[in-house]
Amino acid sequence: MGTKVFDPIGDPLGHVCDVVAVLRFGTLPDVVGLVIEVSGHRRVFLPVTRILSIQPGQVIISGMINIRQFRARPAETTVMGELMDRIVPLRDGSGSVKILDAAMEQDNMRNWRITQLFVEKQGAASTFSLSRKGNETMMISPRDVTQLRMSIGTQEASTLLAQLAGAKPADIAEVLTELPEQRRIEVAKQFNDELLADILEELGDEERVAIMSALDVRRAGDVLDVMQPDDAADLVRELPEDQAQVLLAQMEPDEAEDVRRLLAYDDFSAGGLMTTAPVILEPDANVATMLAHVRRSDIPPALASIVFIARPPTETPTGKYLGAVHIQRALREPPQTMLGQIMDSEIEGVSPHDSIGTVTRLLATYNLTALPVIGEGRRMLGAISVDDVLDHLLPDDWRGADNDQTDQLINEFTERNLDA
Repeated sequence: MGTKVFDPIGDPLGHVCDVVAVLRFGTLPDVVGLVIEVSGHRRVFLPVTRILSIQPGQVIISGMINIRQFRARPAETTVMGELMDRIVPLRDGSGSVKILDAAMEQDNMRNWRITQLFVEKQGAASTFSLSRKGNETMMISPRDVTQLRMSIGTQEASTLLAQLAGAKPADIAEVLTELPEQRRIEVAKQFNDELLADILEELGDEERVAIMSALDVRRAGDVLDVMQPDDAADLVRELPEDQAQVLLAQMEPDEAEDVRRLLAYDDFSAGGLMTTAPVILEPDANVATMLAHVRRSDIPPALASIVFIARPPTETPTGKYLGAVHIQRALREPPQTMLGQIMDSEIEGVSPHDSIGTVTRLLATYNLTALPVIGEGRRMLGAISVDDVLDHLLPDDWRGADNDQTDQLINEFTERNLDA
């Protein structure tokens, strides 16, 4: 995993992310190709017939690569995504083992096959252990195990999680979509609440509803608590009504109240698009305070670039909305400068009942990354960021399409919206 892939003249094309195999009864698993990541973090399938050479540190291939997004076929198994950490019985009946690694070799017919498995014996620790966990490890043939295509109980994902460490949520979501549904759920459960919340925001509706439905109620409530209120509201809208109410009751009262407020608005209105947790400060706060607030890691970049100014209270719904300060403007000022002196009072904002078209035009006209949503008495109810608008403007199935399909979907969808 991670080995660089080159064309015959030495130009780098990407790196190996996984191996695709077909598991057949009574024979060694056939390797049918590699999953490689090319530019743009796109994972594509490389047929094994295109491989000229596999050497330490490099894979050399011939021909062109089809950049269609990889999706495993029903008979195919991804070694890293599905086979690693799988627990299977030994054929001799002496117990079960967990798969930690796999070796692939080329036979006399130049076919690549998985010929050995590096496994850890499950159960009582061995006196002659080679494993840090205390269990015996050994090399065996795939023929020495049974039920290779299924796992006993819940399958861990420590090997896959180690490979994904440090990856962006959008890239992890891309990996999860390649996995079968049950394996996707098993892997998702093993992320911490904060990372899982970020990943769910990047998945399609069906995938994230399936994952949330598979979590126990308390864990699901915790995940919703750490999501941005608008993203949590979007997810709750997709759940069955009875399940949604149970999860709202499980959330922290303040977080649940924010979500309920957003659910009261139409999905494609300014109120339905907004988040109730932008950065809002009083006019007598200074630049140093502003920079400390936007530096928080839980603030999305689009919202961190602009701070809204309002009279107390600064929790939504706020006191009277006064204006906004762009971070670029604040960076040009001394730290002790009060925000009321440098705020832009001409950013009027939108009503919660304004349409997404109105929001889009204002964001584009004034080159903004976020707009305030203003209610009665000029109280600020929340803010809409440009990334939330894009998520709602793009067609629902754009994430699962390949590049050409995505471009076509977006072009058609945009034309319809412009005509409307």
